[in-house]
Amino acid sequence: MNAANHFAGGFSAPATDAAHAFRAAMNAMARPGQAFEITGATPPEGISIAAGTLLLTVCDPETKLYLAKDVDSEALRAWITFHTGAPIVAAGEADFAFGGWDALMPLDQYRIGTSEYPDRSTTLIVEQAAFGAPNAVLSGPGIKDQIQMSLPDVAQLQRNTVMFPLGLDFFFTAGGQVMALPRSSQIAEEV
Repeated sequence: MNAANHFAGGFSAPATDAAHAFRAAMNAMARPGQAFEITGATPPEGISIAAGTLLLTVCDPETKLYLAKDVDSEALRAWITFHTGAPIVAAGEADFAFGGWDALMPLDQYRIGTSEYPDRSTTLIVEQAAFGAPNAVLSGPGIKDQIQMSLPDVAQLQRNTVMFPLGLDFFFTAGGQVMALPRSSQIAEEV
């Protein structure tokens, strides 16, 4: 997608597409470890449909977004600015952060909320080529018994859950699907 095409790739039926995408994102957060279809946007090259759709759904002029180095480009910035108006900020100021796992590190650069306002934390949107084989077992709210999930770094994500109700929430995107890991989930390594 060249700079002249940043006008393209948004929702074709904004109200309906955004509502469907928002529902998929909320279902993913309410049911950790389950994959949900999330489509409707055509983001710049190199960004999955799921990630682009999620960005259009959660971003607006009041939502501060951090772009990790692996995804940050003039084309993506122009596309996000045109379609959402979201300001691009440094990691420590972000409401949402987007990129690949390694590029989003370290986790301690993001806001984890405060005891008065635990919701004032950063949610990370982690772009992946595909969802891998499960290496963790999740339990907690929204999970009947337990569910298996592939996580990029089980130990780091376990440390995040220990801070609950503070901490980070995560969306994982691949292709046209999204999965979520809220900070309330308990994580054990797959044996």
